[in-house]
Amino acid sequence: MLGSGNIDDIEDLAKTIGDEPVQRSARKRVIPKKFSTQLKHETPVAESVIPGTQSVFVKTWGCSHNNSDSEYMAGLLATYGYRITDDAVKADLWLLNSCTVKTPSEDGLRNSVESAHRLGKKVVIAGCVSQGAPDTKFIEGLSVVGVQQIDRVVEVVEETFKGHSVRLFGQKKEGMKKLGGASLHLPKIRKNPLIEIIAINTGCLNQCTYCKTKHARGELGSYPIEDIVQRGIQSFAEGVREIWMTSEDTGAYGRDIGVSLPDLLYEFVKIIPDGCMLRLGMTNPPYILEHLEDMAVILNDPRVYSFLHVPVQSGSDKVLEDMKREYTSAEFCHVVDFLKAKVPDITIATDIICGFPTESEADFEDTVKLIREYSFPSLFINQFFPRPGTPAARMKKIPADQVKLRTKRASDLFQSQFPYTHKLGEIQQVLVTEVATDKKHYVAHNKFYDQVLVPMKEEYMGQSLTVKIIETGKHYMKGEVVSVGRKQNIPSAYSNPNQLAFSLNAQTMVQNIKQSTNIWKFLVVLLIGIIFQAAYIYYRKSRSKG
Repeated sequence: MLGSGNIDDIEDLAKTIGDEPVQRSARKRVIPKKFSTQLKHETPVAESVIPGTQSVFVKTWGCSHNNSDSEYMAGLLATYGYRITDDAVKADLWLLNSCTVKTPSEDGLRNSVESAHRLGKKVVIAGCVSQGAPDTKFIEGLSVVGVQQIDRVVEVVEETFKGHSVRLFGQKKEGMKKLGGASLHLPKIRKNPLIEIIAINTGCLNQCTYCKTKHARGELGSYPIEDIVQRGIQSFAEGVREIWMTSEDTGAYGRDIGVSLPDLLYEFVKIIPDGCMLRLGMTNPPYILEHLEDMAVILNDPRVYSFLHVPVQSGSDKVLEDMKREYTSAEFCHVVDFLKAKVPDITIATDIICGFPTESEADFEDTVKLIREYSFPSLFINQFFPRPGTPAARMKKIPADQVKLRTKRASDLFQSQFPYTHKLGEIQQVLVTEVATDKKHYVAHNKFYDQVLVPMKEEYMGQSLTVKIIETGKHYMKGEVVSVGRKQNIPSAYSNPNQLAFSLNAQTMVQNIKQSTNIWKFLVVLLIGIIFQAAYIYYRKSRSKG
């Protein structure tokens, strides 16, 4: 679904591309690095461009869904020979995957586009800014990949290198029904080879008055359970240790296809190997209320983090109604209280917005009361930003100084709360998956997704450890390693970021085939695709010789 502008599924400024992806043969696979406009109308240079020989820099703003999309696009580009680089200055093209949730994110995109202009780089825009507001002035004349068209990024990049400006905005549909998006079985270059991000659905069922994301991601579209499970099997076979299920609202999953989030999770936990973990993404209160019993069972599973992100946004019912959030403060509290009672030590993360246009001092005090009562270990505090095209942007704004004061009050209260002090001395099981920002520790997480810093020893990466908590802070704990769990095979991509993350471990794949007969269907489809591609290459070579 598009926001403003009269642009259909495809807006093509210089060259028309059909509704179906162009068939092409993949160039030799390369080993790219991991990744983190000029507005003049150029003369097409198709004859002098050899597709798949250039380098591409990928930059991403926003949520884990956006990060997953970037990983897929990088994987596709690498498959067709493009070199993925983290050196923006040396790259031939910048692929900028945007976020429209907050004004600062959009400002970051604008600044990057201007930098690309100055350096004379080719630019392709992806993500929610270009999808939700395709007529935005600073992306005028640039090629765009829509949020449901990421599987066609190779086409767009190729045409951009030829001097064309191409825009693809179509939705994936089956008949008249919206699908979740591009296939979950595309190649991928993971930013962290130990973590796979699976978008289980796109869009949402809400109409929040402050939110711009709905303009970009549209109505709810869910992937079938079997597709998500197969992606999980493939990811674990590739050495992934942790899977994040993400979407704009995981709680709404399946309502468009006649299933539910618990239906998916009960199937998914069956394929999680020992020593691996699942983390659930954000869910809004209305869509989790009816599944609380099932969610408690799932969150107690030893292979699932006892963690849930449930945004409240405000403690005031009046403000929630003006935001069109479709729940009350009491219903949010019921979700938190129920899960805390049924899932011991569960971590509930939440969000608040300070300074929504209709928020009074009394309304804000209701929010402060919630923060004080629950001492959330993780709290995202946001100032209200009026996003163009949203109903809230037309409301009378609260003076900026008042908004800043409220934000500071909420932040000061949150910073005064120390949720981990009572855990000093505990013995915990943790999974190590990341390098800490101080570059002196590894980051591990315990069952409750609390951050535990451990010594930076190479043999710990990707492993399950038993640690004793020897220090606690506001946002972390430090662990002294007591023992290392059974040694796990971790992908070589972690020590060598140039290794493509879609290389499969053959032995693990065989084990997974034994676990699930559905994998044979995937292999048959893959074999057919390889045969078709080989035939196409032979056809192209025959024509060129003729």
